[in-house]
Amino acid sequence: MLSPSSKSVLFALAALLALGACTRPEKLLERGQYESAVSASVKKLSGKKNKKTKHVKALEESFRRATHSDMREIKVLEKEGRQENWVEINRLHRRIQLRQQLIEPLLPLYSKDGYKAEFQFVKIEDLELESKQKAADFYYAEGKRYLAEAERGDKVAARKAYDNFEDIQRYYKSYKDEERLKIRAKELGTIYVLFKMENDSRTILPRDFEREIKRISVRDLNRDWRTVHLNPEGNYKYDYNIVMRLTEIAVSPDLIKEREYIDDRTIEEGWEYVLDEKGNVRKDSAGNDIKIPKKVLIKARVFESYQRKDARVAGRLEFFDNTDREIVHTEPLAVEAIFENYAARFDGDKRALSEDSKKKIGNQPRPFPSSEALILQAAELLKPVVKDKIARSRVLI
Repeated sequence: MLSPSSKSVLFALAALLALGACTRPEKLLERGQYESAVSASVKKLSGKKNKKTKHVKALEESFRRATHSDMREIKVLEKEGRQENWVEINRLHRRIQLRQQLIEPLLPLYSKDGYKAEFQFVKIEDLELESKQKAADFYYAEGKRYLAEAERGDKVAARKAYDNFEDIQRYYKSYKDEERLKIRAKELGTIYVLFKMENDSRTILPRDFEREIKRISVRDLNRDWRTVHLNPEGNYKYDYNIVMRLTEIAVSPDLIKEREYIDDRTIEEGWEYVLDEKGNVRKDSAGNDIKIPKKVLIKARVFESYQRKDARVAGRLEFFDNTDREIVHTEPLAVEAIFENYAARFDGDKRALSEDSKKKIGNQPRPFPSSEALILQAAELLKPVVKDKIARSRVLI
């Protein structure tokens, strides 16, 4: 079964194969695009009984040059003696291996004119296994080096350690104790945040206010390298505190406004005769009496009662760096919970009522909510605001 890295190389070769279909192998060979020339040649030759000699020779030559180029590069990288070079060496080994696998189904390869292509394969399996092992060893050693720095408090190093342990997956699903070390790197690289609430408003809050605020879901606030807690948990050392500091809690008195107004409308109701200057009924050309619609002004007196009460909760979010012991960022907060109600009745002709009046007619006055209930409603409105500001913060990364 192919490893993820082998699959990626195979995918790249397949892409080159598709690209090569649109270009002549000979031209690609002339340009030094050996890998593309191999792919284009294989495309031309696969499934063909009468294989053209020029395509067979193009594959033979492009394969030879591609292999020679890769082996030469591998030799240079090995001479440098740098451990990180094993990553590139293994990539080249896998490319040679997959290129040979691409050609194997065509062998032996003869053209229709009897020309036989010769391919010198590299015994790559053992070389690839060695470079894979050494590439994995390199990532493992790098991961442990960064992890040692992370243990001294460097979160960036912890994340680099994690990435190196993650890179081992390109070669082995399980390798030494890298899974345990990766978990430790994740712990050390994660920013832990504690959310708190402080009431500086000099107003007593409802008992359930803080509990309501802390019912926000932290699932959307957590990131790969950030965990938010709404209450202290275990022995976590929190990197940041987010303090929701309330500085204003104001509830208006119950307000009732009453007013009267008149809606009127002119409607057509029945008809009346048109009279001439002598008071006689006018006639049309056919001798019939002339009649016109009778317009009537109708009215309705509306008695309206308007109720309103509101609660405003304001303050700020303070992002406190526990390492430097200072506030590094603040965000303003303000919400308003509003209760309002319209009630109305009318006297007169219902047909005179405006559309706005019709909506109010029949509504009854309602009991005013308590101040506590309105403040709790403000807490409900505050939750998505707090959540959005935390989620958008660039401080907690």
